[in-house]
Amino acid sequence: MSLMRQIAWLLLGVVLAALGGVVGLSTLATQQLMRTQLELKNADNAQTLALALSQQQGDGELIKLLVSAQFDTGAYEFVRWRDPAGVTLYERAEAPRAGQAPAWFKSLLPIEAAPGLAQVSDGWKAIGSVEVKSHASYAHDALWLGTRRLVAWMLVVGMVAAVAAWAGLRRIRRPLDAAVAQAEGVLAGSYGQVTEPRVPELQRLTRAMNAMVQRVKDLFEAQAGQLLVLRQQVHHDALTGVSTRQHFLAELDAALQRDDGPVVAGLVLVRLRDIAGLNTRLGRATVDEVLLTVVSALQAYPESVPGCRVGRLNGGDFALWLPAQGVAAETAHALADALRASLPAYGAGVQVALGAIELPRERPSNVWLGEADAALARAEHLSEAHGGFVIEIVAEPGIGREQGEALWRAQLQQAIGQAQGRLVEFPVRDRAGRLLHLECPLQLQLDGEFRAASGWLPLAVRARLTGQADLFAVRLALQAIAGDGQARCINVAPASLADGAFLPQLRELLDQWPQAARALLLEVTEAAATEHFDRLLEIGQQLRPLGVKLGLEHAGAGLAHVERLYQAGLDYVKLDASVLLGVAGEAGRAAFVRGMVIMLRSLALKVYGEGVVDEMDAQALWDCDLDGITGPWVTESGAA
Repeated sequence: MSLMRQIAWLLLGVVLAALGGVVGLSTLATQQLMRTQLELKNADNAQTLALALSQQQGDGELIKLLVSAQFDTGAYEFVRWRDPAGVTLYERAEAPRAGQAPAWFKSLLPIEAAPGLAQVSDGWKAIGSVEVKSHASYAHDALWLGTRRLVAWMLVVGMVAAVAAWAGLRRIRRPLDAAVAQAEGVLAGSYGQVTEPRVPELQRLTRAMNAMVQRVKDLFEAQAGQLLVLRQQVHHDALTGVSTRQHFLAELDAALQRDDGPVVAGLVLVRLRDIAGLNTRLGRATVDEVLLTVVSALQAYPESVPGCRVGRLNGGDFALWLPAQGVAAETAHALADALRASLPAYGAGVQVALGAIELPRERPSNVWLGEADAALARAEHLSEAHGGFVIEIVAEPGIGREQGEALWRAQLQQAIGQAQGRLVEFPVRDRAGRLLHLECPLQLQLDGEFRAASGWLPLAVRARLTGQADLFAVRLALQAIAGDGQARCINVAPASLADGAFLPQLRELLDQWPQAARALLLEVTEAAATEHFDRLLEIGQQLRPLGVKLGLEHAGAGLAHVERLYQAGLDYVKLDASVLLGVAGEAGRAAFVRGMVIMLRSLALKVYGEGVVDEMDAQALWDCDLDGITGPWVTESGAA
């Protein structure tokens, strides 16, 4: 029972006890008064009648007439005349009257008054006695009426007191509710302050809560700031600020493994030629400025195109990942023109070679790096012969879907409309090897074969069919959950979040499967959550009451905005593979992961890792206290 309810019941009990006591004491006092008054009346009437009878000189007929007259003029139960021996000589009696008071009231509060008794004489001679008893029904009626009036008045007083008490409790509860909401907000990542009430005790409580919340906020922001510094130190080159070789390769592997993104992408390598000779001729400080100039030209792309990545592979080698088709050659020429215009200012001999490739994303990362390195080597060889800035471009022929937009749009609509698709299941397991849930990317049947999302998702984005595809995937997941009860996770495309019709249709679908919906997990990417935060907030508010869990996948750099992101009521976060790959071999990377886990746990979020490829990384992640992992190693080993 809540504190407010206990106080309300306590106040109600006190008021009822007080009112009951007042009514009871007043009624008992009135009962005693009535009994006393009735006894005095009986005694007075008996004395008056005896005096009248004594003046009749013992005439029996006259005495009987006076007794009858006395009985007829009053409300008497009986009037008796007895001789000196106690024998009744004459009596007038009447049955007790019913009155208005109910029988239970009379039995509960009886009024039994003693009869009045007086002696009758003739001079000095005693001729008997007279006994008079009045009816008690009139006293009971008066007592019943007074008690009802008192109870009615006490009920009015009680209702007024209850309303006043309710208003007082509500006033007391308001700051308590604000304190509870403030504490719940801390769990959700919100650090609001509450206005202090006027009640001294609650004022101290609110002041203490505000101070505690501010301290938690300061600690959280300090921890987040430390993580950003640690991330900068671990993942980025100290001189140029771009990703280190290892982190860039991890980002490349993660980008190639994702379902979202273009079918074909590009990679550009830039090499500052003869960096050792430049250090000798120009000095280390000048060469550092040259490197920063190269990085400045490369950084223009990630700042304007989401998903681009820049890394420093070694002393003078840089890489630019382009998540788009048909832009590698154009980008390489634009970089060459920009560097050709700026680098000669540092002195003669400052030259670069560029190698650009375009390949399907299903190719492994070692093929990408091998092809790009070969192109760069050819460009550098040509640079030695021709001098200056040389570009070598390699594009694999036959890349892409060589068909009209109307045709593949019709194929996508047919596959979704006719339910020509399936879910592929990848396990997410905890440290003990228990299955937490299944990641279920959607494969659509196109051209007679099932294709992964990487093959059709870019086309669905262009055709604005991602919402229908995600609803199809959710329907398949709900059907599978209804069959075996195993929790399943569906990835929601960023374009679906931006679709205004997606959420109502999703809600309608979930209402059809209320039990299965409790085992459904929906994931959005970190970038989508940041760009469509309002939509994510609305989805969380509407789906959480249905039992649907909401998660964030590919989480990494965007966790700097964690205070705002997790107001959406997320249940878990999946750290991106680019953050986790190679964690076993780098103490700094492990420390960064451990710090993120601690920070996210402070927000009551579960933390999973994705893209785990080997056992050493898996063990290192368990040492970082993750709740679960997924990836090729988990799928192949069948255990964590």
